[in-house]
Amino acid sequence: MSEQTSVTAKDQGHLNLLILLFAGFVLIGIATVIVGPMLPVFIQKWSLDDRQAGFFFTVQFTSSMVGVGLSSALSAWRGYRPALILGYMLTGVGLAALNADSHMLALAATGSFGCGYGLVIPGTNLLVAQAGGKRGASLLNLLNFMWGVGAIACSPLVLLAQNHMRLPVLLASLGITGGLMVLGVIFASFRGNTQGEVAKTSENGLADPGPVVTMALATLFFIYVATETSVGGWAVEFAKRLANRSTGMTTLAQMFFYAGLTSGRAVAPIVLLRVRERRLVLGALTLSVIGTAILMASGTLKIAILGVFLAGLGCATIYPIYIAWLSRWYGARAKNVGGVLFALASLGGAAGPWLVGSLSKYSGNLRVGLLVPLVGAITMICLVLLLRRQTTA
Repeated sequence: MSEQTSVTAKDQGHLNLLILLFAGFVLIGIATVIVGPMLPVFIQKWSLDDRQAGFFFTVQFTSSMVGVGLSSALSAWRGYRPALILGYMLTGVGLAALNADSHMLALAATGSFGCGYGLVIPGTNLLVAQAGGKRGASLLNLLNFMWGVGAIACSPLVLLAQNHMRLPVLLASLGITGGLMVLGVIFASFRGNTQGEVAKTSENGLADPGPVVTMALATLFFIYVATETSVGGWAVEFAKRLANRSTGMTTLAQMFFYAGLTSGRAVAPIVLLRVRERRLVLGALTLSVIGTAILMASGTLKIAILGVFLAGLGCATIYPIYIAWLSRWYGARAKNVGGVLFALASLGGAAGPWLVGSLSKYSGNLRVGLLVPLVGAITMICLVLLLRRQTTA
């Protein structure tokens, strides 16, 4: 009886940890995308050009890459808990300080929450992937659905706060939420059966993925995040310029991107029961290409929002499936290999939006800058087709 009680308590602790991780990803979703709806505020406040504005994304995702590196080191040394504690601490502090009076302080705050969620994302994704075993892709889609909930809520929250002159209150509340997550992680139980899950996953994975698979997967991580952040990050500013002014609808443009992304992740576990992962990824990437092309060609705000939504819907299942492939193909080595891949993903987030801003500045047209995510999605289609010959997943 005592043994059964012990197993039940362990399972309950494991469930409580998963609930905590899922809840924390809502805050991480807000932190990841908040620069987008804040960008028009920054541009107006400090008279920034597109290249200078795009530098906020560079700081954010470069710091995220540093956070991923720290996460890998801390996880190898003391497990996932220290990385999650430090990550949520930096995320809370950075969000609370984002509405600074100084341009440099705002960049520093962006670097803080960028490093923070860089510390949180790898461990959270790998813990959930390991817990899911063969159904890891489905569970990861649900985890990243929670990320999408935060991403969707971000623009309306910023708009509401701006309309009521409560932006500092909103950011302080997000900072407090980060502090509550720190407390939750401190007292959470990390004892579970994830090691067994990793072993079972690796048995069915690739004995030796090889350098071609590793390089292709690394490139997919880099390009995907560059593509997602380019469309999502510049959606608000693109809509504002299309409408020739800032309105409630232009501020919410980013919300439609993440609404598409989140709704796709909500239904992905059901779709994956009938459709193979690779086929779903190829279809999703094709939809992303179509959505981005519509956005670039749009002449009205309604058409632009349609393009943004379709691009987000196309992005929905791609990243969680990439992470599931990482966990399945590399098994117990995923923690080490994942550190490099998540760092490259952060580097993609730093490079993509900055490239969009740079192309926009030198061409004088933001539409030209959006060639970056369009080419990125097409490149990913080619890489996934290449992987078809190298793997059986």
